[in-house]
Amino acid sequence: MERPVTEADLTFEHVPETDQSFENALAKARAGDRLTVDDAIALLTTGTDDEGIDRTRKEQVLEAADRRRADVVGEEVTFVANLNNNVTTACNVGCLFCNFKDAAHTFERDADVETAGFTKTPAESREIVADAVDRGIYEVTSVSGLHPAFALDEEHREILEAHPDPKAVNYKPPERYATDPGTYVEQMDAMSVDGVHVHSMTPEEGYHARRGTEWSYEEVYSRLHEAGLDTVPGTAAEILVDEVRDVICPGKIDTDGWLEAMEAAANVGMGLTATMMYGHVENEAHRALHLKRVRDLQERVDGAITEFVPLSFVHQNTPLFEHDVVSGGASTDEDELLIAVSRLFLDNVDHIQSSWVKYGDEQGLKMLSCGADDFMGTILSEEITKRAGGEYGEYRSFADYADLITSVGRVPVERSTDYETRRIVDPDESPIGPRLGPKSDGTPLLSTEERVAPADD
Repeated sequence: MERPVTEADLTFEHVPETDQSFENALAKARAGDRLTVDDAIALLTTGTDDEGIDRTRKEQVLEAADRRRADVVGEEVTFVANLNNNVTTACNVGCLFCNFKDAAHTFERDADVETAGFTKTPAESREIVADAVDRGIYEVTSVSGLHPAFALDEEHREILEAHPDPKAVNYKPPERYATDPGTYVEQMDAMSVDGVHVHSMTPEEGYHARRGTEWSYEEVYSRLHEAGLDTVPGTAAEILVDEVRDVICPGKIDTDGWLEAMEAAANVGMGLTATMMYGHVENEAHRALHLKRVRDLQERVDGAITEFVPLSFVHQNTPLFEHDVVSGGASTDEDELLIAVSRLFLDNVDHIQSSWVKYGDEQGLKMLSCGADDFMGTILSEEITKRAGGEYGEYRSFADYADLITSVGRVPVERSTDYETRRIVDPDESPIGPRLGPKSDGTPLLSTEERVAPADD
């Protein structure tokens, strides 16, 4: 049996070395000049001449990024009233960084083990979203596992059913499973209720929705758009360098595929977001290359990317950690520098998000002085309201947002998904709730009894 790869075994072509000095890179950043990959490496490492991060230099990068943030977007900190409605945890891709999925075979009717996960029918998704819209949300985000029974639509299902080798295209018919997830088109239609904005279908899900066909991504995303999909989340990006992807997600869409899918979604008229999951096996050169690929994509899609979302890798309970491929995640210094350099490098993306789910409240607020200007959303979910225990998600109220954002001297602003519609939230409002949605009237999303304090992870 082959010995599994460990952290000590990893060697990469791209390494964080550059002839560019930190001083020159910082001067370019302060002047607002477009940065190169070498500049980004120098800033992310605070200079490659010495090991470790120089704290004085780090603060200089953070200061430059905070000034750039003020110049680009001012003092507003935005957030959105949204719901997470992930359809299924069933997946068999085997990404080594993931602790969300459940093995797809455990969902089958004749499985000899009971699945720990869930699958929702389109009808269940519609009920969940409709209830949340009644409460005041106006965005539903849905990112799901790659269920083998999922097909784009009925035409796609017929193609998959007729395939001579269903296993080669990761397909099993829905009758094999205890719960039928329907098709992607049916799920998008189900969630597109009462004017809510549907943010779903990552490039990886887009790939799953065309497997076994010669359809272009434009064809796939056109059908999804017609069914109710509004914008596409740029998750599944992880690190957009294939030598990293080959380690952490060898069965997943490659860098070129991710970029192709994102460009196609923009070409059929949809907005995008972009992400980076960092702090695992990659180094600062990979992070810099990732930023360059996002910036180049933004130019090709004519500004369709509304925000960039750095996601610090949470290593606990992941195969990467359990198999000793990684020993931990990113340090706080690395988190702050990644936010800051993202602001300085991505000169064509206006909004940088700070994830309170990843960083916790205190550090999440600190990121707002490192270049970030968006503070995610409420992340209301039906698991919270049913279980009232917080183990399946986190929730942030509008009152929390008003208190937290004003506590750091910034202006809380409720926004739409595309950032085009905004309203300043007065912390003295009583009660404080969303007002931009089709059924938003300022009422808090949850009652006091239903609210659950977010986990600080």
